Amino acid sequence: MPSSPRSTGTTSSSISLAWNASTDNSGTVKDYRVYEGSAVVATVTGTSATVSGLAASTTHTYTVTARDAANNESARSASVTATTQAGSGGGTPVAANGQLRVCGTKLCNQNGKQIQLRGMSTHGLQWYRQCVTTGSLNALATDWRADVVRLSTYVQEGGYETNPRAFTDLAHTLIEQVSAQGMYVIVDWHMLTPGDPNYNLTRARTFFTEIAQRHAARPNILYEVANEPNGVSWSTIKGYAEQIIPVIRAQDPDGIVLVGTRAWSSLGVSDGATETEVTGNPVNASNIMYTFHFYAASHGTEYLNALSRAADRIPMFVTEFGTQNYAGEEANDFAMSQRYLDLMASKKISWVNWNFSDDHRSGAVFKTGTCDAGGPWTGTTSLKEAGVWIRDRIRTADDF
Repeated sequence: MPSSPRSTGTTSSSISLAWNASTDNSGTVKDYRVYEGSAVVATVTGTSATVSGLAASTTHTYTVTARDAANNESARSASVTATTQAGSGGGTPVAANGQLRVCGTKLCNQNGKQIQLRGMSTHGLQWYRQCVTTGSLNALATDWRADVVRLSTYVQEGGYETNPRAFTDLAHTLIEQVSAQGMYVIVDWHMLTPGDPNYNLTRARTFFTEIAQRHAARPNILYEVANEPNGVSWSTIKGYAEQIIPVIRAQDPDGIVLVGTRAWSSLGVSDGATETEVTGNPVNASNIMYTFHFYAASHGTEYLNALSRAADRIPMFVTEFGTQNYAGEEANDFAMSQRYLDLMASKKISWVNWNFSDDHRSGAVFKTGTCDAGGPWTGTTSLKEAGVWIRDRIRTADDF
């Protein structure tokens, strides 16, 4: 096992660690894992690591293990404890806000301040993994100044169901990478077809149990348990949520859970209903928020007003939107998009834009070929029109 773990430095948002190398009986160590409790907070090939995205003036205890080429894992090292430095509330979004919670109808930080997060969603990771790299995530954090990244793990369409182990491991890796940049991360269970979330209930139990267990110690994880339920009643979605939320709570009592709403997370509007089916019959759970998705060229004032009314009654989080039509294609409607952004700013509704990829649609922020070329990720030369527009709005100063 690794020996002599020690802290080699701290900032207000990070702790640097080092340890003495371990040797396998075959002489080969593939990598080292840094644990905080049961959560893996870093995986590295060398004998040092920096755990980032921590809150100021907080104490953390770590252990380290070694793995060989066959993924056999050593016993844990002795523990090492360190405390981050005092901060002024600045730094990364996670350093500034710490563990989030729902307070009334709003999203609040560790100090009880109402906040709004703004960021980007990945496209399906089975198709566009190459767009989500250390470089692109760093650009999101430092050039775009994003607060949150949504990691879209599709269940069908060549996603999780084809190789649960590989897609769960990919989620772990990307959670670590986003966390290292000091941003919040939404773990998106991207069910779409079939539209009944209960079709994937067993898979969801398995996935979220492991994700929540591994990352429970992190203050920056939000769990989106059903992307866009459709073709089913609100009572069916509510019943699903009330089964899956306890699975997450058993591992991570503090993480916020995001619950999809009827008719592709439109609060039922796309099926001719209104938000009252949710506000009048909320999920029986605490520390949750309800999701709303819109595409500005397709979803006009009726949808905007439903979101506005709902946000006065229940906690809302827009986990997906585009400036185009509902397929993320064709012309941008920036005027309608701005009406939504103004509403969300006024009511502190957090939002995530679709999508951080280079697919052919107008809604993908990067020009085709950018991801395979490895960027450039910063600036605007690689961005489509929608990318330039949304980057400008993410870059405006946060009110933390």
